Amino acid sequence: MRTLISTAFISLDGVVEGPGGEPGYRNSGWTFKDIEFLPEAFEIKGREQQEATAMLLGRTSYEAFSPVWPDMADFADYKAMPKYVVSTRLTEDELVPNWGETTILRTLDDVAALKQTEGGPIIVHGSATLNQALSDAGLIDRYHLLVFPLLLGAGKRLFSATDKDTQKLKLVEHEAYANGLQKNVFDVVR
Repeated sequence: MRTLISTAFISLDGVVEGPGGEPGYRNSGWTFKDIEFLPEAFEIKGREQQEATAMLLGRTSYEAFSPVWPDMADFADYKAMPKYVVSTRLTEDELVPNWGETTILRTLDDVAALKQTEGGPIIVHGSATLNQALSDAGLIDRYHLLVFPLLLGAGKRLFSATDKDTQKLKLVEHEAYANGLQKNVFDVVR
């Protein structure tokens, strides 16, 4: 069974919306505004590219990343990696041709089936709505969280407000950095 890893830039109050400057969100770009850049705090991002064997995205994140990431040197390892987009309305002709093999999955059952295939870890970038659904369905195995020392208030959150049984996590890696960022890696306890 493949490991499904959710990776996120997240504010202390749980917001994941608009970290890189995406339009339409009041606090867009919060990961680089007024936060000193320390390369060591982002080491996990390079490691994710080396360790992941596939990427899973929701439609909105796919539409935001696919015009930009294929030509960015920072994301070169993701270019050749198989990508899966969970969407009920995206069509094959809307997929970009220069980002490698991309498969559209229509349901969470399709994601569960993908996890049962042979291969290494699958990484989920962005995709707040998808992350919430995956978490609620018990499909996420690990969280890679870079927690920013910010309270953003409103915005899309990584975790849903669904009333559900407690989901326990085990902290397997952590570090705090001089700029206030914290790396927290959690395994989901089954």
